[in-house]
Amino acid sequence: MLPDKSRKAKQKKSTYTAFFAVVIIGYGIALGGILLESGWDPPLWGIIVSLLIGVLYVLWGWYSDVLFDRFDSVWETAVLFIIPITLVLIVQIILGANGTWLLSLPIVSIAVERLRPIWRWPVYFSAMVGLVLPVWLATGDTSQITGLTLVFIPAILFVVAFTDARLGEQRAREEAEDLMVQLEKANHQLASYAVQAEEMATIQERNRLAREIHDNLGHYLTVANVQIEAARVVMTQDPERAQAALEKAQTLTKEGLTAVRQSVAALRESPTDNRTLCDAIMALVQETRSSGMVAEFELIGTRRSLDPQTKLTLYRVAQEALTNVRKHAHASRVDVALDYSLPQTVRLSVKDNGVGKPAAAGDGFGLIGMRERVQLLGGRLTIESAAGKGLRLETAVPG
Repeated sequence: MLPDKSRKAKQKKSTYTAFFAVVIIGYGIALGGILLESGWDPPLWGIIVSLLIGVLYVLWGWYSDVLFDRFDSVWETAVLFIIPITLVLIVQIILGANGTWLLSLPIVSIAVERLRPIWRWPVYFSAMVGLVLPVWLATGDTSQITGLTLVFIPAILFVVAFTDARLGEQRAREEAEDLMVQLEKANHQLASYAVQAEEMATIQERNRLAREIHDNLGHYLTVANVQIEAARVVMTQDPERAQAALEKAQTLTKEGLTAVRQSVAALRESPTDNRTLCDAIMALVQETRSSGMVAEFELIGTRRSLDPQTKLTLYRVAQEALTNVRKHAHASRVDVALDYSLPQTVRLSVKDNGVGKPAAAGDGFGLIGMRERVQLLGGRLTIESAAGKGLRLETAVPG
């Protein structure tokens, strides 16, 4: 695609070339007819004067854009059209209408470019008068006037239609180029937003994992510390009880180390990289089931491939939802469903039979993080709950 300045320069060059071609053809036909009629002995003064006028006419055409841009009032524009019409009329009086009628066509084209439709008609009428008047003054032959009129009117209509089409094509090209520029800017902005969204998601995930490490490790260390303190108290009176407390503390520290390793592993790689989303969520359900809760998983529809960001988002939503169920819901059962039945949407639902969420309760950091993740993909997350009636979390994302 040509730059704006190069494109406009090329358009101007083609316009000037067409203008000069019409002038040269018009003068060529007119002078050839005069030479044939005069027996190659034409009136030199008339030819010289008409050629000088032609030079002025060409200069007007060359600088017409500059003149119309500089003098843009109604009267100034009228004068700028009167000048070339007068020049062409003089040439037609001197050389006759044969061929010189072509000189009026560039004026008609410029009128279509520069004037509103209602103001073009005086230019068309003036061009017609400039054609008819010299013939009427010279011969008074109405048949010749009629013939020239029948030739000139279709020529005007053709020039008007051609100029309108060219201007429409030019406007369409400019609009397309503007739209292309806007689309490129929008693509750059979207790419920037995508990078920012990815960075935000990474930061949010790191913060979540940091909280998980803090909560899990803090829990294990607190309980282990309690067991050690208990062992110290009863060590002399009840060695067996103290030994059991120390073994319990050791078991808790091992479980705490395992939890820390799992969190660190989650930081290193995505849990959905080497397995399907269905398998990853089933593993989460199995972990919930191993904690003593009834947990069921259902796959609806035929599973299909999803992009990595969508897979990770749905996995993290399921992980956070199941974690909340285990920690806060006081539920005995949770049901997880992954639904591919819609052609361009994937839905994930997590439903428990726990204590539910009061209507006045706000979202915690976990729910806020889930909403942000889903919204970044253009999806939605809804929660249906009431105190004592359990909670249903549903996520729908494009995919």
